[in-house]
Amino acid sequence: MKKYVFLLLVSVLVSCASKEYYMFTSFHEPADEGLRYLYSKDGVHWDSIAGTWLKPEVGLQKVMRDPSVVRTPDGVYHLVWTSSWKGDLGFGYASSKDLVHWSPERFIPVMTDTTTVNVWAPELFWDDVRGEMMIIWASCIPYKYPKGIEDEYNNHRLYYTTTKDFITFTPTRLFYDPGFSCIDATLVKRGKDDYVMVVKDNTRNNRNIKVAFARDAHGPWGEASAPFTESFTEGPTVAKLPHGYLIYYDRYRTADFGGMYTTDFKHFEDCTAKVSVPVLHKHGTIFKAPEKQVKQLKKRSLPRKGG
Repeated sequence: MKKYVFLLLVSVLVSCASKEYYMFTSFHEPADEGLRYLYSKDGVHWDSIAGTWLKPEVGLQKVMRDPSVVRTPDGVYHLVWTSSWKGDLGFGYASSKDLVHWSPERFIPVMTDTTTVNVWAPELFWDDVRGEMMIIWASCIPYKYPKGIEDEYNNHRLYYTTTKDFITFTPTRLFYDPGFSCIDATLVKRGKDDYVMVVKDNTRNNRNIKVAFARDAHGPWGEASAPFTESFTEGPTVAKLPHGYLIYYDRYRTADFGGMYTTDFKHFEDCTAKVSVPVLHKHGTIFKAPEKQVKQLKKRSLPRKGG
């Protein structure tokens, strides 16, 4: 335990000298106002950047939940999000070079050949081995899998597609079937042939967060671990610190965030009391942006919309 605390403190000191800031995408309920940002110098203490930066305009409900941002090697930020609770067969997409001015929004259909109930929490992952983007999401296809204790319309599995240009996409494929309803997956590459998936077990008797491991981003993925969070948690995202990883997760019944520190994704230290996330913030993903861009965002006092 003392070892983990020491590593966390060292990580904070080292990160403060970085020329990049951590960014945390956010939304506020009821998710109709648009994209919000938090920023941090150390990945532990977060502040809000005022305003909304892209108003959702696609999907049946035109909401923006679960915003996921990844910056590709060319410096472009790519954003995907959940555009409706139910009824949508795809997700929203836009891109930006500065996190302020966004391309016209597009709806990306990915589940058109099925009786899908929903497309939830699309998550971006840059596959540097193949030079392409993966998009992973959860969908419920009634009567496709053994339901266990879940209702047929709440029995999710993870699916994915890949793209090199966000114009052409590979056919949708099953990404992970752990034998139970699962949502909210995020991937971490630790090294060559070493990948971790942090994922929510969405079954009624759990509703907590677990991990699985693979040697390739496409899998196959191993069995899910025992949970490392309490129940009623979701939306995990990971901040890479110099000596470990800090996993944030939305504790939706208490309307705040928990934090778990780990160096190996097998042993976890509860750092909830050490992290600070502003109230009203709902789960998105963590990425890094140049200090100059973050400071420019902070200087803009009026809400912005894409265009």
